[in-house]
Amino acid sequence: MSGTTEQPAAASLRDLAGALNPVVAAVLDRALAGEDITAEEGAVLFATTGPEYNAMVLAADELRRRTVGDIATYVVNRNVNFTNVCIKRCGFCAFSRDFREEEGYFLPIEEIVRRAQEAWDYGATEVCIQAGLPPQMEGDLYIRLCSAIKEALPDMHIHGFSPEEVLYGSIRSRCTIREYLEGLKAAGVGSLPGTSAEVLDQELRDRISPGRITVDQWIEVITTAHEIGIPTTSTVMFGHRETPEQLCNHMALLRGLQQRTGGITEFVPLSFVHTEAPMFLKGLVQNVRPGPTGMDVVKMHAIARIMLNNWIPNVQASWVKEGSRMSQLLLTAGVNDLGGTLINESISTAAGAQHGQLMRPSEFRGMIRAAGRIPAERFTTYGLRRVFSDADEEHDPLDLVGDNVEEIFGSYDRLVKLDTYRFEHPRHASERAGV
Repeated sequence: MSGTTEQPAAASLRDLAGALNPVVAAVLDRALAGEDITAEEGAVLFATTGPEYNAMVLAADELRRRTVGDIATYVVNRNVNFTNVCIKRCGFCAFSRDFREEEGYFLPIEEIVRRAQEAWDYGATEVCIQAGLPPQMEGDLYIRLCSAIKEALPDMHIHGFSPEEVLYGSIRSRCTIREYLEGLKAAGVGSLPGTSAEVLDQELRDRISPGRITVDQWIEVITTAHEIGIPTTSTVMFGHRETPEQLCNHMALLRGLQQRTGGITEFVPLSFVHTEAPMFLKGLVQNVRPGPTGMDVVKMHAIARIMLNNWIPNVQASWVKEGSRMSQLLLTAGVNDLGGTLINESISTAAGAQHGQLMRPSEFRGMIRAAGRIPAERFTTYGLRRVFSDADEEHDPLDLVGDNVEEIFGSYDRLVKLDTYRFEHPRHASERAGV
C-alpha cells in the first residue's frame, strides 16, 4: 500500500532468542555450557510454552548431537512375560491377575527357553524376562530360568528381573539382595531392567501402588547390582498423579546414583497408559490424569536429555507407549534410541496400548533415516552391532514376518485364554496331589 513501510516477514533468530524468558534462557545456557542443571531448574523447563518450549527442544537436540552424535539405535529382542499372576495390586497395572482369576497363566521353563530360541533364530541378541510375582514362588526360579536359557543359548543376553522381582526372589530364598544378585549373575543375567521405579517419591508410590517396592529398596537393588558388575537401565512412569518437581527429583536421584556407580546404560520415560489401569478405570486414586499430552511427552524426553546428558548418555523413546510417529518426533528432542523389536510385548498391550507387539528392524531404520539420522543395531549395553548406510537393503529375518505376527509368535490375548499354561496355586496343587 502507498505510504506504508514494509515490515520484515519474521524476526531474526537473534531477536527470537532475545525474547526468551531470561530465567529459561539462563537454564538452557547453563546446560549448553556443560553444567548439570538442578531439579528446580528442570521444573522450570516443564512449565515452558511457545518460544521457550521450542528453545528447550533445540537445546536437548544439540546436547544429544554433542554427546552421542547422529547415530540412532535399536536392539533386536524379545519380551517374555512368563506369568501374569501377581501378589501385588498396583493401581497402574492392567497386566497382572489374581491367582483365582481364570486368565492367570504361568509358562514353564521349557516354554520360556523355546521362546528364547525362537527369538535367536529370528536374529535377536537379547531376551527380556519380566513377569508378575506369583504366590509362594520357589525362590530359585529366576536363577534356574537363567541357567536353562544360557545352557541352550550361551550367547543370548538375558536382560531380566526388575528390582521388585529381585527383592521378591531374595525374600522367597531367605537370602540378602546381594546374595540373590550374585546368584543371578552366576546363572547368566547380563543386565537388569530398571523398571518398578514409576516415580521415586515414596508418598506418591504409597498412593498409586501401596505395598510396592520402596524407594530405598529400589536404590539398594540397583546400587548392589552395579557394585557386583551388573548394569541396569532406568525408567520413569509419567502422566498420572506426579508433579514436575517429583519428576525432576526422580531424575536428580538417578543422576546422583549414576555419579556414584556408573552402572546405568539408559533412561526410558514411560507414558502412563490409562485405558485399562485400575486406578483410572475404577477410580481407585483421585485426580489421575488420562496419560500425558503430546507436549508432556516431548518435554519429558527433552528435559531428561538436559538433566541427565552428562551422566546417562542414552535416552530411549518407548515406541510401544508412544507409537512410531511420536517416537520418530522424539528423535529431534534429545532421544538417540528407539528400544527393541519386543516381538511379544504384553504389559503395555494389556493396559490398552494400541501400537502392536512387534517393530521390525526395517521399520526402525526407516523411521531413523526419515528423521535425518543414521540407523544402527546395538547390543543391550549399547555396543554397536551394525551401522547401516543409505545403500543398505539387507533384510533381517524379522523383516520377513508378514501381518500374521500372532500366528507365529502368539499374543497376550491368546495366552490368557489357553488352558495349556493355566496357573495353579501351589497350595491347590498340593491338595490335589494329596500332600
